[in-house]
Amino acid sequence: MLYAILAYHVEAEVMSWTPEEDAALMVNLLAVHDRLNAHKLLGPTARLGGTAKARTLRGPGAGMVLDGPFAETKEQLLGLYVVDCASEDAALDVARQLRQVNPTAVYEIREIRKYLPGAPVAATEAAEE
Repeated sequence: MLYAILAYHVEAEVMSWTPEEDAALMVNLLAVHDRLNAHKLLGPTARLGGTAKARTLRGPGAGMVLDGPFAETKEQLLGLYVVDCASEDAALDVARQLRQVNPTAVYEIREIRKYLPGAPVAATEAAEE
């Protein structure tokens, strides 16, 4: 089953890191990536651009483009991972590994359901309860 692990962090804190501090964190995160790749668990990962350049599209019709992500949290979504795990517990374990090397980040774990136009959306265990 695929899970998204969304990485939240206080953006101002991340932006305050020196290039050396950022590089050191990335070395540690890449070590986790290597372990996950060895077990064929890791899918696409991304580090997102700054929220100052984020745009939100909302509203009816063609919508209105607004500056910023308008997050209702202290942290901003700064990255994501897609992992292929047998269970939610296994996905939580991956998030714990990431948090070990980036302890000030917050990780949100969500199941990914594939959407294919014209095909029914697969039921999940939560939907069946």
